[in-house]
Amino acid sequence: MPRQVVSHRDGHVYEFGPEMDPVYEAADGEPLTIETRDSLNGAIQSDDDLLDAIPDEVNAATGPIAVAGASPGDLLAVEIEDVRVAEDRGRVLTAPGFGLRQDDPEIDRPATRITEVDRDDAGGSEIGGGGRIDFEGIDVPIEPVIGTIGVATGGETVSTLTPDDHGGNLDTTDVTGGTTVYFPTFQEGPMLAMGDAKAAMADGKMCGTGAEIATEVDVTVSVIADPVVPLSRAVVDTGDAVKTLASAETLEAAVELANGDMLDLLAYNHGFSHTEAYLFSSLVGGLEVSQVVDPQVTARNAVPSEYLSLPF
Repeated sequence: MPRQVVSHRDGHVYEFGPEMDPVYEAADGEPLTIETRDSLNGAIQSDDDLLDAIPDEVNAATGPIAVAGASPGDLLAVEIEDVRVAEDRGRVLTAPGFGLRQDDPEIDRPATRITEVDRDDAGGSEIGGGGRIDFEGIDVPIEPVIGTIGVATGGETVSTLTPDDHGGNLDTTDVTGGTTVYFPTFQEGPMLAMGDAKAAMADGKMCGTGAEIATEVDVTVSVIADPVVPLSRAVVDTGDAVKTLASAETLEAAVELANGDMLDLLAYNHGFSHTEAYLFSSLVGGLEVSQVVDPQVTARNAVPSEYLSLPF
């Protein structure tokens, strides 16, 4: 099946809500290429371009994309086959009132560093996946991450700056090529949208950004009807591990939610009681931090695939 291209030029959103109008309807199992623009809409092109405040419209998410046959209670599987950088530079920056050390007097706010893409390493004359970016003369491998990805919410409208149960601004390094993300479906559709990609980003995203960059993303979208284990939040299968993702106002609350979601999967997979799943979760895998800078923080609970297979 040829890939349909869905571009930010076709449509994009700055919030996820319960009522979203699709820019395209995909068939169950359809492969797509999704074009995203950088999270700041091209406003930052040099070190002299500074961000005095977080814009009202930030993290443009291409879509929404409806997927035929998906109803509330189903799951949407998004198999991410490849993420390719699609411009010659990224940008990493600070802004007033944003980031882990937003009150540190020794850190300039705002500040910008452009991270040029090494075209030779990135595929000859064309910009693509792989390669490196340059930060102040230091090479950093390009390992693209989709920062914002999610579906229509079950109730409140949520900015693309904020992560929650629907996904959104998860800023999770595992949301990349070679992984599959499973989302609960809250509305008919269920209205997938994504953007806010980075050429490179560390767990935590301490300064508030990665190397923000435009991308092309190859995905296949599939519907899982009536899952034997319902999901309340997103789950990522990296091939090596299963990771439950959760966002909350505090890191403690986020990791508790992520662990609770993992217990449901472990209990079903092994026939454990809830207590046995809880005990086992303290023996394998562990808790990981996705990001600590957005309006809610995001954490994940990882269990190696040798101990857990997803039941869908």
